[in-house]
Amino acid sequence: MSNHSRSFIPYGRQTVTEADIHAVVEVLRSSYLTQGPVIPAFEEAVSSKVSAKYGVAVNSATSGLHIACLALGLGAGDYLWTSPITFVASANCGLYCGATVDFVDIDPTTGLMSIDALSAKLEQAEISGTLPKVVVPVHLTGSSCDMAAISLLAERYGFAVIEDASHAIGGQYHGEPVGNCRYSDITVFSFHPVKIITTGEGGLNTTNNPVLAQCMTELRSHGIVREAEQFKYPPAGPWVYEQQQLGFNYRITDLQAALGLSQLQRLDEIVAERNSHLHHYQVLLADLRVHLLEVPKDVRSSVHLAVIRLVDSRPEHHRCIFEGLRNAGIGVQLHYSPVHLQPYYRNLGFKPNDFPEAEAYGRNAISLPLYPGLKNHEKEFIVNLLADLLDRRR
Repeated sequence: MSNHSRSFIPYGRQTVTEADIHAVVEVLRSSYLTQGPVIPAFEEAVSSKVSAKYGVAVNSATSGLHIACLALGLGAGDYLWTSPITFVASANCGLYCGATVDFVDIDPTTGLMSIDALSAKLEQAEISGTLPKVVVPVHLTGSSCDMAAISLLAERYGFAVIEDASHAIGGQYHGEPVGNCRYSDITVFSFHPVKIITTGEGGLNTTNNPVLAQCMTELRSHGIVREAEQFKYPPAGPWVYEQQQLGFNYRITDLQAALGLSQLQRLDEIVAERNSHLHHYQVLLADLRVHLLEVPKDVRSSVHLAVIRLVDSRPEHHRCIFEGLRNAGIGVQLHYSPVHLQPYYRNLGFKPNDFPEAEAYGRNAISLPLYPGLKNHEKEFIVNLLADLLDRRR
């Protein structure tokens, strides 16, 4: 044990090959480091891979969420709902637009947005006149939410759907790729280094709606239009461009797009390896007093994370197990503390017991290391150490 414990095993890490490095170097030697031809090539490759019509690459999934909300017209007086078990960006994007943010509790077995909780909340919101304009289901750990059910509710209650698929590129729902937007208006992917594939930092939105695609393309670059046929006023010359809305500099670079294009070629094998690691954990953890989050039926997860929930849900037990693993060089993490209990959101009026299942999750969930290249003996070491810590706490 001591040999392994001297080295740190992170919960996730990027995998960069010589082919990835070569792709980036080729761009460094080219005429365009940004706003060049590799970006549209990357957008087309990703949208084609996930069977969507359009892709809009951005400098982060946070930026992607923001412009997705703006493109759907979210603003002051509107409501955005998302899961409390997510990174804060899934909620913050609504606040950026001046909207009011609220949350929908989770299914404790999957960690995903509960369809029952969503249905019940919508019924009440219809009565009170506070229906959401946008709902953001979060594909936690790489497992898709029940998008067909959410789509039916969207049709009934008239809200738009943004899939936060930051964890989920390469995953499938009902045999089709996550990101095809069959059941949503826009899907947002993240390419942060610990995600399934990486562009360093970066994200990409997919949609099947050409108007949304054009709007997001403009919003990521200051709201500027360069095509003369789309101008509001006759151009004085070929140098003219028009700013038609208030946008941002959310552009990705050709360097990042080149890395993403290269990594995309390995997406299927990366997801297969991640699923293999999850299966191995399922075997190793079978007799321990923990439960791995379940992958829903008809979902193939991209397995961004391997999240366990401790059977003993006492907060002091959670902390002891977590710190015991960390002290042994295991880079466990909590994905995530409930967003509504962050100080900023408490200041907005949220409080303990608002979303009981999410809060219970926050008290007993731990993300174990999982990434391509993780060795079997490392997983065995992690689980043996976890077993020892659990036995000592009994």
